[in-house]
Amino acid sequence: MTEPASSESPTYVVDALIAEDIDAYLEAHRNKSLLRFITCGSVDDGKSTLIGRLLYDSKMIFEDQLAALEADSKRVGTQGQEIDFALLVDGLAAEREQGITIDVAYRFFATEKRKFIVADTPGHEQYTRNMVTGASTADLAVILIDARKGVLTQTRRHSYLAHLIGIRNIVLAVNKMDLVDYDEAVFNRIVMSYRSFAAEIGITAFTAMPISGFKGDNITTRSGKTPWYKGPTLMEHLETVPVDADSDRAKPFRLPVQWVNRPNLDFRGFAGQISTGTIKPGDPVRILPSGKTSTVKSIVTYDGDLEEAGAGQSVTLTLADEVDCSRGDVIAAADAPPQVADQFEATIVWMADEEMLAGRAYWLKLGTQTVSATISQPKYQINVNTLEQLAAKTLDLNAIGVANLTTDKGLVFEPYADSRALGGFILIDKMTNATVAAGMLHFALRRSQNVHWQAHDIDRAHHANLKNQKPAVLWLTGLSGAGKSTIANLVEKKLARMNRHTFLLDGDNVRHGLNKDLGFTDADRVENIRRVGEVAKLMTDAGLIVITAFISPFRAERDMVRSMVAAGEFFEVHIDTPLAEAEARDVKGLYKKARSGELKNFTGIDSPYEAPDAPEIRIDTTKLSPEQAADLIVEKLLG
Repeated sequence: MTEPASSESPTYVVDALIAEDIDAYLEAHRNKSLLRFITCGSVDDGKSTLIGRLLYDSKMIFEDQLAALEADSKRVGTQGQEIDFALLVDGLAAEREQGITIDVAYRFFATEKRKFIVADTPGHEQYTRNMVTGASTADLAVILIDARKGVLTQTRRHSYLAHLIGIRNIVLAVNKMDLVDYDEAVFNRIVMSYRSFAAEIGITAFTAMPISGFKGDNITTRSGKTPWYKGPTLMEHLETVPVDADSDRAKPFRLPVQWVNRPNLDFRGFAGQISTGTIKPGDPVRILPSGKTSTVKSIVTYDGDLEEAGAGQSVTLTLADEVDCSRGDVIAAADAPPQVADQFEATIVWMADEEMLAGRAYWLKLGTQTVSATISQPKYQINVNTLEQLAAKTLDLNAIGVANLTTDKGLVFEPYADSRALGGFILIDKMTNATVAAGMLHFALRRSQNVHWQAHDIDRAHHANLKNQKPAVLWLTGLSGAGKSTIANLVEKKLARMNRHTFLLDGDNVRHGLNKDLGFTDADRVENIRRVGEVAKLMTDAGLIVITAFISPFRAERDMVRSMVAAGEFFEVHIDTPLAEAEARDVKGLYKKARSGELKNFTGIDSPYEAPDAPEIRIDTTKLSPEQAADLIVEKLLG
């Protein structure tokens, strides 16, 4: 074992000096403001090269990194001793091989005046979702344009997205000016073209500058090759542009509660990051969504209690009163609280390979709040290249649309234009936990404020007691021809003979009335089951045993119905019949039509069936007769 260095050893002295330097460095940077910005634009406009140049010029590259960069530059074909600065940022092997950016690369650097976090975002349209991810936390966007090409489709797309996401500081960096001989006329023509487009999408102001990321013109020092340009260098602008944190302090106080800190019975605090406003001990606050009020007792941090805290700070608040407050709640200024609603209009950027299914339930995460949400059919999809509003039934990968969404409980929010923290959300697939969309809330729908739950004196327990039974949903699922309707009918007859109060909802019968407007696309199937689930829920509230016979091919929708009813009342019954056996029966001739192409979107043929993972009851129809299956279901229900 190595002996620890004594206080007089050279190693100890060096370590102490290093530690002192680190402490001094951290202290020097601690109180500097932080600017988050992105670089975006079309493919090969020089985004990665620009960031590499900023890192190089700000002395943020170690000697070993520089040596490796020089070696990589020679290997990928950079001529002479020139450095390929893009290699500093293009970290993925695929990026270096193709010479493009695929993923979002984040880099930190600092100058004497400010700290920076820069995101290099992809230029390809297929990676639009990555660009949205990088832009979601940015204060400023550097839109790069190749001076040889001018304003391109992706320039428009990324400008639109940056503005949509709320970035109001736009830098138009006309790059590669060295390749057009630093021609002022070329620069002016590009700026005029961009200004015309920018006005159409609501960008009223931007800062334009001629640069060369490769040569370093107007990056950190003014270039003698553009004497006609009188504006700031890129670094000068980045160091002095106002950041959102300053304006956020002037807004009403908001703290989304991330954690309830209860180390002992004598302390109960509510921890989170202040999104807007300032707070002091004694200030009145309101807890949302409950609406309860109290006053701030203390502001606790690791370094001690504070007399005041503001936007961007992570603190723990203690309150003067014992009020109900938990993760997901929002502590706000008592006299200027945010809104609470459960129906909204929103812009949605779809990020999943699988298309959006209207009516399907997704997890919606907004700040520290997580609720279940369903999306209606889009009002329209936006063509960001032409700004047209196009009719759409769904959204696919990288599509942007406007739609209404409904949550299962009240959401504390503010319009995204007023607050990113309480207006921006993501949608998560309940089955895979994958993030499928990002969105921005516009406003609460008026009906969400006008429609309220009406309390009834006769509740579901009273209805069930009158019928002397426990409500339940027997959800029979399986392929067409599996025998669902036959078995469901037998189950209801057996329960009727036992004086049980039941109702049978059959897939074909429901489509003659309640769901006669729906087809058989995936989206229509989702809506079909959503409606049936709502009906089944109302029937259990009436104390009934509800029996359903639906193919219901998707696990997500079956789980959605399960979540609607009380725990223990949902019985998923898988009528498990092999496809070959179901097709051999083909009582209605549907499989024959599907095989011939006459019937589209038929489950098991050209539309998937997701079998239950762990149903309460599994019926193997190759081993049990319909009578035996019905007996088994009744036994499980009443047992």
